[in-house]
Amino acid sequence: MLKDRLGFKSKTRYATVKPRWEASVKTPDGERCPGCGSPPPVEDDARRLMVCPECGYHYPLGVWERVRLITDPDSFVELDANIVSGDPLGFPGYKEKLDSARHNTGLQEAVITGMGTVYGHDVVIGAMDGRFMMGSMGLAVGEKITRAFEIARELKLPVIMFTASGGARMQEGMVSLLQMAKTSAAVERFSKSGLLYISVLTHPTTGGVTASFATLADIVLAEPGATIGFAGARVIEQTIRQKLPASFQKSEFLLDHGMIDLIVKREELKEILYKLLRFHKGREE
Repeated sequence: MLKDRLGFKSKTRYATVKPRWEASVKTPDGERCPGCGSPPPVEDDARRLMVCPECGYHYPLGVWERVRLITDPDSFVELDANIVSGDPLGFPGYKEKLDSARHNTGLQEAVITGMGTVYGHDVVIGAMDGRFMMGSMGLAVGEKITRAFEIARELKLPVIMFTASGGARMQEGMVSLLQMAKTSAAVERFSKSGLLYISVLTHPTTGGVTASFATLADIVLAEPGATIGFAGARVIEQTIRQKLPASFQKSEFLLDHGMIDLIVKREELKEILYKLLRFHKGREE
C-alpha cells in the first residue's frame, strides 16, 4: 500500500492529506463549445469527461477531476498541500490575486501532487490547474513539482504529470524563473535512476513550463487541440516576419513535427497510461 510505504518517511516532509474532490467543472450558462458551437455536454459520461460529443473539443478540467480520471477509487493521497506561495518581492496586488485565486478555485496553489494507483500500479502524480493564476509557476509550484520527483525517486515510482500553464509567474520575478532550472534538475536526477516519467500536456501549456519539466519526459502525451509552445504565436510572427499556419502550436502540429509522442483522447487516457506503466515495469523485471 502506498500509504504504508509513505509511513516510513517523515510525515512533516511529505504532509499527506485526504483529497478534496471538487464538483465537475461546469461551463458558464449559455456558453457554447469553442470547437463547433454546440451546447455544453449534458449526458453523464460526456459531462464526466467534459468532451464535446459533437466535435470532440476537450474542455479544461480541474486538477481533482484529472486525478480522479486516471486513479483507482480511494487510492490518491495528496502530498505537500501546505506549500503555498508567499510574496518574495512585495509585488503590488499579488497577495490579493492569490487570495482571489484560492477563493475562486478552492485550491492553495496552481499544482497539486500526490500518490495513487492506476489499475493497481503505484505512481506519483502532479496536476496543474489553469484557473489558478493561469497555472503560472512560482516558487511553491516549482518546489512541489521538485519534491514530487524526489519522492518518486526515493520510492522508485514512476511519475505522471499533467501540465496546464501560462508560464512563469511574473509577480515572483527571478525567483519564478529559477524554478525552470530546479524542476529540470529534479527530472534529470530522476531520469538517471532509470525511472519512468510521462507528461500529459493539456491546453494551454506554454512559457517556462514548456521549456522545462513539461517536455523533458520519457514519453510526452497531449490532449487533442491543446495549445503548446514557448513564446506566443503573435510574438513569433513579429520576430520572424512570417505568417504562421492556423494549426501552429496545436498538439496535432507538434505531433507532426516530432515534439510530442502521441495525442490521447481523454476517454482513452487511463488505459494508455496503464499500458505504458505495465510495459516499463515489465522491462524492469
